[in-house]
Amino acid sequence: MGLTRDFFISLSKNQLLNSSAKKWGLKLGASKVVAGTDIDSMMKSVKELNSNGISATIDNLGEFVYSREEALHAKTNILETLEAIQAHAVNAHMSIKLTQVGLDVDYKFCLENMKEIVALAASYDIFINIDMEDYGHLQQTFDLLDELLQEYDNVGTVIQSYLYRSEKDLESLQDVRLRLVKGAYKENEEVSLQGKQEIDENYMKLIKSRLLGKAFTSIATHDHNIIDEVKKFARQNNIPFSRFEFQMLYGFRTEMQKELAKEGYNFTTYVPFGQDWYGYFMRRLAERPQNINLVLKSMVSK
Repeated sequence: MGLTRDFFISLSKNQLLNSSAKKWGLKLGASKVVAGTDIDSMMKSVKELNSNGISATIDNLGEFVYSREEALHAKTNILETLEAIQAHAVNAHMSIKLTQVGLDVDYKFCLENMKEIVALAASYDIFINIDMEDYGHLQQTFDLLDELLQEYDNVGTVIQSYLYRSEKDLESLQDVRLRLVKGAYKENEEVSLQGKQEIDENYMKLIKSRLLGKAFTSIATHDHNIIDEVKKFARQNNIPFSRFEFQMLYGFRTEMQKELAKEGYNFTTYVPFGQDWYGYFMRRLAERPQNINLVLKSMVSK
């Protein structure tokens, strides 16, 4: 299982395959987990989610951005998506990777791009979640978030439970809206926990700490055991539904998503879309190699 995970993570970082994938369209099963390549197709998916009482966090996919031109193009796409959220009056916010808008080009350039994005989102009362990337970008992400928080309150980020430093980071952001995840990148043992059980245990520890605090928390997991434990903890500690939400990825455990929403829990689906879907899709296969079945079924059905 570990070798399979490493294999797909290595594929996700392959720029040549990423470029080729754009020519394929959403083939090889990606259409199961990516909500189209353009705003119109994505909006149809978001409206369907909304009709089931589910909100959306929209990710206009983009990776391997190393030039100002590419970053500015990505920023334009994100601004257009924010305009579409407002125009269609859907229940949605956005998730953004800083590397997509220039973090690997220049820090200040990225910060200016993000200020423009967050400012437009604030004018529409739309929240912006900064997706956490690999450990090499971690501190810069926190630094940039701190600068944005000096001017705006509609921005937050992600805490990954497999990192040793996450508990300390959580304490420093106790007043900020956060998404808690287990972690999707391969990090070495010097900075992260390696075993599933210890990662799960730390994840629940961080979740409980947040739920006993005061800021809104997104709990992003497909693990029904974690979800059941969160439900039980919330009941035992009289934590209102208004303080937290569950999140899952588009295309995964859709019936459970609907059921949690029916039970009255706040629920948000992570909705990725766009031409640059390849890296995202490979990481989903790395997280759960059984998702390869999506690929096989798609190929057989064609």
